[in-house]
Amino acid sequence: QVQLVESGGGLVQPGGSLTLSCAASGSISRILVMGWHRQAPGKQRELVAQIRSGNVPDYVDSVKGRFTVFRDNAKKNTVYLQMNSLKPEDTAVYYCNGVIDLTRYWGQGTQVTVSS
Repeated sequence: QVQLVESGGGLVQPGGSLTLSCAASGSISRILVMGWHRQAPGKQRELVAQIRSGNVPDYVDSVKGRFTVFRDNAKKNTVYLQMNSLKPEDTAVYYCNGVIDLTRYWGQGTQVTVSS
């Protein structure tokens, strides 16, 4: 069984930065995609950023230029989301997810609140 464990959420002022991390553990042969979705109150869950095999990143338009998704070369089963210039509309529960050995797994979610 694979588990995804997130960390790094919290409260930050507008314009501030946060970094989320997500570590995958368990029986893992191949990671095709790892990334982040988010869900704000009353809204559907949406893809924020992901990184595909070959280190190819994808971003939703609203975070391009502000967020960076990357994997640690030393910890290949860990993905990070560096979030800069945060806005109140970035407030949401952020979920790590990954397609690992052809199955999609989800983390438990971590709250990010952007407020003054």
